Amino acid sequence: MPRVLTETDVADFRERLCVAAERLFAEKGPDAVTMRQLAAELGVSPMTPYRYFKDKDDILAAVRANGFNRFAQALEKARAANTGNARHRGAAVGEAYVAFALEHPHTYKLMFDLNQPDEGRYPELVEAGRRARATLSDYVKDLIAAGVLAGDPEQLGTMFWAAAHGCVVLELAGKLPPGSAKELHRAMGQAMSRGLRPDVA
Repeated sequence: MPRVLTETDVADFRERLCVAAERLFAEKGPDAVTMRQLAAELGVSPMTPYRYFKDKDDILAAVRANGFNRFAQALEKARAANTGNARHRGAAVGEAYVAFALEHPHTYKLMFDLNQPDEGRYPELVEAGRRARATLSDYVKDLIAAGVLAGDPEQLGTMFWAAAHGCVVLELAGKLPPGSAKELHRAMGQAMSRGLRPDVA
């Protein structure tokens, strides 16, 4: 008779499985990874993962949700640590974005380079994505409130996001020398900010 699993047992195994899945998904692509391979990574029977997840898509959604939450947490921490100056907060959030992406490239690629059909079936993924998206406009709202920028915070947040994403992807793809995404992103942010000042709008 199988042992009765506690909530801690379930959470621990789910976390271990997600760590293994993130690596395999990044290395092979989600389509090439099987539940049997995931089980083998953890040294358990092929049916064991099904006690914790419905299927592979369920695991992928959990991996991506975890990534979005870790990403959002890094940006939120950067914003919270710079309370005195909106410009410093904005710069810190941008640096945290690039740092997270370059330090966790597999996670970043699974988050942004992949879509899942019927994402609405995974409420934790939807909420994590919403949280991450909010971090990309909250610091812009700070800048607008301080009179540094003028415009719609959601639109401006998307513009700064696109700039950061572009810098990161170019470096990850080997199109920029290692370490240059950070400097390029800083220069782009400064140039965009000058063009979005209230006095030039």
